[in-house]
Amino acid sequence: MRTLRLGTRGSPLALWQAHMVAARLRAAHGLPEDAVAIVPIRTTGDRVQDRALAEIGGKALWTKELDRALLAGEIDCAVHSMKDVETIRPAEIVIAAMPPRADVRDRLIGADSLAALPPGARVGTSSPRRAAQVRRARPDATILLFRGNVDTRLAKLAAGEADATLLAAAGLDRLDKTDIGHALPIDTMLPAPAQGAVGVEARADDHAMLALLAAIDDAATSMCVRAERDLLAALGADCRSPVAAVATVADGGIHLRAEILSEDGALWQAGETRFAAGDADAPARLAADLLRDAAPPLRALFTP
Repeated sequence: MRTLRLGTRGSPLALWQAHMVAARLRAAHGLPEDAVAIVPIRTTGDRVQDRALAEIGGKALWTKELDRALLAGEIDCAVHSMKDVETIRPAEIVIAAMPPRADVRDRLIGADSLAALPPGARVGTSSPRRAAQVRRARPDATILLFRGNVDTRLAKLAAGEADATLLAAAGLDRLDKTDIGHALPIDTMLPAPAQGAVGVEARADDHAMLALLAAIDDAATSMCVRAERDLLAALGADCRSPVAAVATVADGGIHLRAEILSEDGALWQAGETRFAAGDADAPARLAADLLRDAAPPLRALFTP
């Protein structure tokens, strides 16, 4: 069997995720250590750190170089943090597997809770969702642009560039930083769609690779993340859109919670639905309900 080439970004977290996928593939198929190779690929999102994603091309900055390498046959599959993957993907590429999801929550670093932030706190984040949620809870807070990998953002915080920042619990746990920050309950801060999930993409016509990846797919994770992504698509949301959503398997079906917000957090609309796993239209119905019930200025931010 030829060596399987797994493409990935080169950040410590991305490499951890790629090695996790490689280990699962080897275990599932009884492959030797050298049967899977990690191929780091530097993305535009990694190179440009001083501007918000929305200003320089959106989430495609994390995927376009990996997409090119995949379609060119330079790699056999690509490993992504699913929350960084655009909702609409090229037809030639499919999301072939998602291993079990990790902790979906955000962690606040710099204070025990949003309420415990000092008056006028400077909060560093590059996420429109996190910024809007912080502003909703703490209108006195100042949001500062924080980009870079986990260590870069923690270093900025340690250097006093902000009073607090927010990072995904899953990423901190994967990097053995389990003692950093305070996990915020999802009732306080609903996470980003697909947060905590890792996805593996392959070429749609590479049936052998798709079969290999199917063995490491976690059905519950895939169902839930696909529901969250379907909601995003139905909302017409992009990287500028403050959207939060999380789906869980409950009572044999799926429980999907979501909220949309204005950038300043002053307007928001929340909703939830429970539906059978085979009901592919349920996320779109929830999106329609959110937009129907939202204030007109909030509704206008989305383009379904």
